[in-house]
Amino acid sequence: MFGSWDASELLMITRVDKTPWLCFTIGTPALPPVTIRRVSTASAPPVPKQAETKIPDYTPRQRFLLWLISWVGYLGIHLIGMTLRFSVSIEDGGPPAFNTHPLILCFWHRAIFSSTFAFRDQKIGVITSESFDGEYIARVISKFGYTPIRGSSSRGGVKALLFSRRLLEDFRTVAATTDGPKGPVFIAKPGPVLLAQKTGIPIVAFHIAVDDAWTLNTWDKFIIPKPFGRALIRMSRTIDIPAELDAVQLDAYQAELQAAQDRVRDFAEANVKKVGALHFPFARL
Repeated sequence: MFGSWDASELLMITRVDKTPWLCFTIGTPALPPVTIRRVSTASAPPVPKQAETKIPDYTPRQRFLLWLISWVGYLGIHLIGMTLRFSVSIEDGGPPAFNTHPLILCFWHRAIFSSTFAFRDQKIGVITSESFDGEYIARVISKFGYTPIRGSSSRGGVKALLFSRRLLEDFRTVAATTDGPKGPVFIAKPGPVLLAQKTGIPIVAFHIAVDDAWTLNTWDKFIIPKPFGRALIRMSRTIDIPAELDAVQLDAYQAELQAAQDRVRDFAEANVKKVGALHFPFARL
């Protein structure tokens, strides 16, 4: 499933990257100038320029299932997504626009379906686990213009961090479900905070609420929107993480991320039925 990282794997990167930080300033039409922190490549571990494409040795049955599930998933998300009526709401101090880059986007696992459609075709890198479930999800989101980043809190977290850093240095956004790949539900893991500390890219939490949906009996209560419903995207103010932090300060920023994800979820769920009204106009995504 969609993955995130835990602290134990990411702290391995902290111990490896002992080289001084090099900084430079960039800007995009939508984003005020932001400083990206880069490590010297003299002694840092190698970072791939592209995601690894090695495919495990699946059985013929598994290969068929991957093909079937990926196309059914793509068609389902595309066909339902086209019927949804979206509105975008951004907190004060948030990004200037819905499609601002680069950012580290954080959201809950249950909102994967609507998020995949809403943020499509922006070349966003998305953390996905190295499991069989992660394989078919990677194939589905690739059809929507995402770059899968394979790894999670249980396996491949260091590799995922390194490739995420590469994408951010190329001014692209990275997204992760912070309670993935298997929960606990609505509990944010610390990976994005440590990635933001390493790169200087701000974190933005978001949630997409829908007014009518099927709720699956899964650990995350996965949401599949019903066609022609309304959807509200709520984005938080940016969370900027300093480069030098002690353990207590890291915990404080982790608590801030948790609070931001809870806050945007509660706001979106409380206001989704107002989509189309004066303060929540429809948006073309």
